[in-house]
Amino acid sequence: MLFGKKKNKKSSNIAMMDSKVNEDFVEEKVTKIKDEDVELVMDNEEAISKKLSSASPLKKYKELGKIMFAMLKDVKNGTYPNMPWFTIATVAVALLYILNPMDLVPDFIPGVGYIDDLAVLSIGMGWIETDLHKYLDWRLAEEKEA
Repeated sequence: MLFGKKKNKKSSNIAMMDSKVNEDFVEEKVTKIKDEDVELVMDNEEAISKKLSSASPLKKYKELGKIMFAMLKDVKNGTYPNMPWFTIATVAVALLYILNPMDLVPDFIPGVGYIDDLAVLSIGMGWIETDLHKYLDWRLAEEKEA
């Protein structure tokens, strides 16, 4: 297991039809991520970015998606080596989940199709917020030096 269970974990359940997206669901997916899955995210950057841009409920995550892709690229090419695997795996799960049109609530269902995508993004971002801020601080410092 990549990480231990969190103590006193509050479950962020978001009910959707007959299914629930919660922290346990996302955590289970994160623990199963492999290097090949991260490569799959990188190979599908354009499709994921397009979905973030074109799906009305996901548009506010467009910039966040750009940051996550930049972070993965910097980790992959070794310019930012300080990223825990848990954070990389969480980003991969969130972006792969968005890419998948047939997830817990299929995206083509009007009004509710993106609720589960938003839930997975929100849960994941809550877990890695600190690492995202560290990465952005590092990027700003790098830009000042250049």
